[in-house]
Amino acid sequence: MNDAHMSVLLKNLYMNSMEAIFFVGEQGEVLAMNPAAEQILDIDVIEQLHQGTQVSICQTCAGYTNEEAMLSCSNCFLDHNEGDFSSFQVYLNTRGQGIIPYAASYHTIDQERGIRVFMLLNLTRQFKTQEMLYRTNMTKYVIKAQEDERKRISRELHDSVAQELLSSLVDLRVLKYMNVDGVVLDKLQQTEASLTRLLDDIRHLAVELRPASLDDLGLEAAFRSHFKWIAQNYGLLVSFDSELSSARYSNEIETVVYRVCQEAVLNALKYANTDEVQVRLHEEQGDLQLIVRDEGCGFQPNTRDPKGTGLGLFGMRERAELVHGQLSIRSEVGGGTTIHLRIPLSPTRSEEGDAE
Repeated sequence: MNDAHMSVLLKNLYMNSMEAIFFVGEQGEVLAMNPAAEQILDIDVIEQLHQGTQVSICQTCAGYTNEEAMLSCSNCFLDHNEGDFSSFQVYLNTRGQGIIPYAASYHTIDQERGIRVFMLLNLTRQFKTQEMLYRTNMTKYVIKAQEDERKRISRELHDSVAQELLSSLVDLRVLKYMNVDGVVLDKLQQTEASLTRLLDDIRHLAVELRPASLDDLGLEAAFRSHFKWIAQNYGLLVSFDSELSSARYSNEIETVVYRVCQEAVLNALKYANTDEVQVRLHEEQGDLQLIVRDEGCGFQPNTRDPKGTGLGLFGMRERAELVHGQLSIRSEVGGGTTIHLRIPLSPTRSEEGDAE
């Protein structure tokens, strides 16, 4: 490749690069800049440059950082050329966009005349990606911590508190057969009834916190047990159709499906004014799919004043996103509600599930 061809390529790079390129003089003044750099500076600054006025990048600089702290004008890279400025971060107050973070490099290209090149790459997209990744990971950690704590409390209630209550109930029942007067017997029977209700409440609370069947037996068993309890206590009939053939999935996926279904059925119970809910669980086209449908009063999904707080729907969407799932909600007033969860399954998923 000859010099002329190389010059053309370098000129094209300079004019068409997405990176902003400034040529900076010995006193920090901007000597020239490419079109990408012009998008950063205010119009009046560009006009001054075109008129030959010596303008410094300082007019837009909002500070830059190293591994320790934000640096100020007292130790600016323009004045401290002996430092390593091959890669650092700088903040510029750009035209119409406010303060933007950039990845910067600052090199001397003409030692005799003190000319340097200052190159900038907008980091906004990378920062947003990192922020979303951090937020997603933090949400995963929080939900996992919640589920682990639910599991711990559930087992503590079942193995400790419930067992102690059961032992007390046995003692009371023994006392009933001893030689006690009628007043004491009546009191024993009342106390036995109270403890029995309390024991049932504790067992239900343990299951609601984290059903052991979900970890031990999977989604089908956990759903059947939960729907049976719903019917017995609230009279809501849940018609459950599962086509999984006892398949197991990762702990994370099973937890998401269970919690989304639990919330959807609870919403139908509280707001739909219906006596029956249909739940279908199946695999189709490489997705694990959950459909919860009711023929209740329905609602307007985009209304500004929905029933409830809306946090339940938000929580379902948030959980679905954690496993790269999609949650769709279709509803209309008088037309019922359908909640459809799709979770893509990895081809290498274990039939035994994860023991996380």
